[in-house]
Order: sequence, then structure tokens, then C-alpha cells
Amino acid sequence: MKKLLVVVDFQNDFVDGSLGFPEAKQLEQPICQKIAAYRSEDAKVAFTFDTHGADYLETQEGRLLPVPHCAKGTHGWNLYGKVAEMREAGDPCFEKPAFGSPELAHYAMENGFEQVELCGLVSNICVISNAVLVKAALPEAEVVVDGACTACADPEMNRKALDVMEGLQIRVLRR
Repeated sequence: MKKLLVVVDFQNDFVDGSLGFPEAKQLEQPICQKIAAYRSEDAKVAFTFDTHGADYLETQEGRLLPVPHCAKGTHGWNLYGKVAEMREAGDPCFEKPAFGSPELAHYAMENGFEQVELCGLVSNICVISNAVLVKAALPEAEVVVDGACTACADPEMNRKALDVMEGLQIRVLRR
């Protein structure tokens, strides 16, 4: 089975930076274990990067969430901790100025992945957005989200996001 793991926005600003929250740090080890497991199967690992510029506060997202974060090239934009150390030179990376990455969905479709698993941050915004895009691009592929490898600052919103993903035929593991 051709498999892809997508680590969504596990960046400093979402873990311990301007939009960080305590539960995010607890995801580091399970995400690293998942990356190692995929690499041991010789499966692909990709990363998304929430990426904003100096005009962030002038964008729709910036007006609705007026917290500057993930400005390209800053410490907050970089991957967090050991996850950063596990990124390899050949890993596909997708910079995204919005919640979802059409480029990621296109990559998954072009490469004919039969299973795409997503983990990372945050469950109710970028993880769900990318899971839906991938599911739309690959309706017959198994799209998976590991509930033990994603979270958001509001546990109730996390639960709701996982519920919605299940309703969209995205398999949710370890809730």
C-alpha cells in the first residue's frame, strides 16, 4: 500500500509561541514515533508550514484572528523540537498561506497514495482542512487522522473536529 504521513503545522508558534497551548507539547513524542514508523516502512513523510508575511493582519484570517504567527523565516515558523530534527532533505514541504493546502492534495493525488494519514496542529482548523482536501482529491483512498497526534486549545472543539472528520469518512484513530 502506498502511504503518506502529513505532519500539519507542528511549528513553534503553535506549540509554545503566540498560539501555543499546553497539550501541543504533549504531541511531540507521539508524532516523532509516527514519523519513525512511516520511515521504517519506507513510506513518504510530508510537512505543511503555516506561512504568513508582513501583511498578515490585513488578510481575512488576520482580521479574524489578530495574532501574528508563523511569519516566514522567524523562529515561530520553524518546526518544533524533535519533529524538526526528524525532517529529512527530500521530504515534501508545503507552505500554505491559508488553512488548507491545495498543493498537498494535488501531490497526494498525483502520486496515487492509497492511504494518507494526518497529524499535527490544530485539529479544528488546519488538520481538518487538509484532511478534507485530501479526501476530495482521493475519494477512494483511506484518509486517517490519529486523535492522539492532534489537538487544539479547546478540548470540546477538538472532539467536534474529530466527529466531523468521521462524518466525512475520514478514519479517526485513538480518540
